[in-house]
Amino acid sequence: MGVEGEIPTTLLRRGGGGGGGSPPSILGLQLSALIDHVARVDWSLLDRIPGDRGGSQQVAIGDLNRILSEVNTHILPFSGDLSPIRTIAGGSVANTIRGLAAGFGVSSGIVGACGDDDQGRLFCHNMSLSGVDLSRLRAKKGPTGQCVCLVDANGNRTMRPCLSNVVKLQTNELKREEFRGSKWLVVRYAYFNSEPINAAIKIAKQEGVSISLDLASFEMVRDYRSHLIELLETGNIDLCFANEDEARELIRGEATTDPEVALEFLAKYCKWAVVTLGSKGCVAKHGKEVVRVPAIGESHAVDATGAGDLFASGFLYGLVKGLSLEECCKVGACSGGSVIRALGGEVMPENWQWMYKQMKAKGLSVPDLGIST
Repeated sequence: MGVEGEIPTTLLRRGGGGGGGSPPSILGLQLSALIDHVARVDWSLLDRIPGDRGGSQQVAIGDLNRILSEVNTHILPFSGDLSPIRTIAGGSVANTIRGLAAGFGVSSGIVGACGDDDQGRLFCHNMSLSGVDLSRLRAKKGPTGQCVCLVDANGNRTMRPCLSNVVKLQTNELKREEFRGSKWLVVRYAYFNSEPINAAIKIAKQEGVSISLDLASFEMVRDYRSHLIELLETGNIDLCFANEDEARELIRGEATTDPEVALEFLAKYCKWAVVTLGSKGCVAKHGKEVVRVPAIGESHAVDATGAGDLFASGFLYGLVKGLSLEECCKVGACSGGSVIRALGGEVMPENWQWMYKQMKAKGLSVPDLGIST
């Protein structure tokens, strides 16, 4: 897989401090760059690959390449999209940061590492075209992470990531100056990366940066619930996003596992707590204020990839702009609804326009992309 044009070497770092100029308002911590291969396929392919349908299971590079080689014979065509397969920069944090830069004009950057291969160059190319600051992204010798995202006719995902031996930012490579001057750091919980994640959170808090945490997945909460609660108990997490399944798993053993109970649990530790409810919208709490906002968008999603990530983009945009809790949720609902209208976690230009129309209809101010935030 090639990339059209070379990525300027100034976009990548091989050590040292942060890039020049004003620091990004919002930084994302993604220790390993990731490339998503997103395809809409029929059931027969899903039945032939290892692991449960609908889940996420790591595979070796040989298995990933074999799945990719079969994708073309199992693609489901659908109207309104030029290609039924997309290969783009991926990862939850990258999706959120790219959305903030491309759709909302918020100065955003990413802290992490990518390989010196075609996938690493593609990651940089995609993110830089969206306006993401890559001066805190290190290029290292080795492979960049990849993930096959197979989407069925109902928009449900089956994911097969290949993350073994990929390059990754290490704890001792975190630099205090990389976080200085930013307002928010976006983090996705992952126990197997807990050491550098915890170190980055500590450094960022010492520099006065607020922390936004995504609970990552139901499986991560289920398997590492006690460690996640320990992180929340530090008081370092300012904003926490959880989907309905993650929220219920977080409070398992309680008399009731309603989303509102999980919201109260998160709010004990975080200034802002948000539980997304899919087609039912979201509930959020800040201080004593609790709001419920319906979902915005079509009832049938082409691909649910990135819905929560882009919800976070909109919500964080609202916080940076000083919007109310309800307005932050409404912007998040608009941006989350925009990404499900096409394949992958990157919003297409026409779907940004769709989002702006939804924001206007809700009485929300549309971002002025001619002004740096």
